[in-house]
Amino acid sequence: MAKTPPSPSPDLAPIWQSLQAHAGEMKKQHLRDMFAANPARFRDFSLSHGEMLLDFSKNLIDAKTLRLLEKLAQQAELESWITRMFRGDRINNTENRAVLHTALRAPADAEVTVDGQNVIPEVHRVLGQMENFCARVHDGSWTGYTGKAITDIVNIGIGGSDLGPHMVSTALRPYWKDGLSAHFVSNVDGTDINETLARLNPETTLFIIASKTFTTRETMTNAHTARQWFLDNSENRHSHVGRHFVAVSTNASAVQAFGIDKDNMFEFWDWVGGRYSLWSAIGLPITLIVGMDNFRKLLAGAHEMDEHFRHADFLQNMPVILGLLGVWYRNFLGASNHAILPYDHSLRLLPAYLQQADMESNGKGVSRDGNPVDWDTGPIIWGQPGTNGQHAFFQLIHQGTEMVPADFILPARTHHPISEHHEILCANCIAQTEALMRGKTEEEAREELAAAGMDEAQIEALAPHKVFPGNKPTNTIVLRQLTPFNLGKLIALYEHKIFVESIIWNINAFDQWGVELGKQLANVIEHELDSAGDCSSHDSSTNGLVNYLKRQ
Repeated sequence: MAKTPPSPSPDLAPIWQSLQAHAGEMKKQHLRDMFAANPARFRDFSLSHGEMLLDFSKNLIDAKTLRLLEKLAQQAELESWITRMFRGDRINNTENRAVLHTALRAPADAEVTVDGQNVIPEVHRVLGQMENFCARVHDGSWTGYTGKAITDIVNIGIGGSDLGPHMVSTALRPYWKDGLSAHFVSNVDGTDINETLARLNPETTLFIIASKTFTTRETMTNAHTARQWFLDNSENRHSHVGRHFVAVSTNASAVQAFGIDKDNMFEFWDWVGGRYSLWSAIGLPITLIVGMDNFRKLLAGAHEMDEHFRHADFLQNMPVILGLLGVWYRNFLGASNHAILPYDHSLRLLPAYLQQADMESNGKGVSRDGNPVDWDTGPIIWGQPGTNGQHAFFQLIHQGTEMVPADFILPARTHHPISEHHEILCANCIAQTEALMRGKTEEEAREELAAAGMDEAQIEALAPHKVFPGNKPTNTIVLRQLTPFNLGKLIALYEHKIFVESIIWNINAFDQWGVELGKQLANVIEHELDSAGDCSSHDSSTNGLVNYLKRQ
């Protein structure tokens, strides 16, 4: 008998063992047979909420699986953790912080208390500041130093200060304000900032410097390069900087030293994690490019998903279902990674965005109390928009040896109803989920080859290569259309899915200490690259690489 892997806590051991035994039963099943046995499987394993449909019927589950997973969630006290997060408890225990990205999209009459103070009025004060600033840019009353209207918005940030605004702005391209373009700079590689600046006119460009501390090395390096470019091309007058640079930060003195008026600093709070921050002032480039009304719709969509997550029963709850399925595959069916496959070109940055959201949150090797885990935690997240992936890595998903659960994301309506493009896109999306589920037997492959006129020897040689095992799990998320509201709802769906998984795994999803060590060592090596003589303070590989670069 296979050994049951350790559970995240002793209290979960019995249900963990039950799920392990059930997984052994499900490994003997095939989705093709389960659909044949239950014609109502789609009805039984799908959920609708507003303009969003979640079809999870093409998963290696049955009713018993869901009952066991529901019990797992209950015994992990998921409901209590949800309450604690929305209430503002300091569930980020390693940083002693509340986790309140949900408060950023709460209505003005809500009340969420941190240290005895309702934070909602401050949230809406900053939203009002953002709205007023955007109105001035849009109506032309905010101009560049020569009096010309702003035409280009450049966001300079990294991590959550870049990925969220960049992804959302790209996804909402049909909603962009006329006469405005958006650009995003994050990589400290000078190529990124150089190629961006080459396309800009300093008289009509507005830079947003997004850094909570205003000390982030990559961001501030790019910011100073942008400021120097601006000065070099604008009469070298520092007084002009304030017309072309604003900040999203909490470090007022550093912002003012840079040349930005403190009135043009947009604040956020320590209970806003970077990868959950697009709903805050970090979303300023979104508001500028699509307008505050659409940004508020984005917030409203996320809030609707928040309310669904808070109040729906577990087996009628989209984030809970997705989170429990994630645990099912990671811990009981051996899947080490998960693909995000949006069938919408506008969502091409969503896989990269969710890589950070998921892997920075749940890529942890210690439990909430600091003990090493001996169960699997966060999977590798990757993906690409369809249909490109079908002509690339789908080969591995269909016929490779690795199980890759996948989410297919599809808008039912397109913003670009050109010819038959959208029908072809939809057909490909649905066909891929069917092919992954059904597969193709050797008998079917032989019949197909015979119908193509091949002789027996050719069939014998080729048939094994035409077999598709099927039984590959997928979720399909259908949005009525990719609108600001539905995009907000989709992002919040994944935020809460990630949280559900973290609770089951008994890890803190809201810190990211793993990004620190490389930063610390980079500061040392940066100094050594600039110093005279050979480097000898590291291991032989690091010394050798540093010295090789110095010789070049």
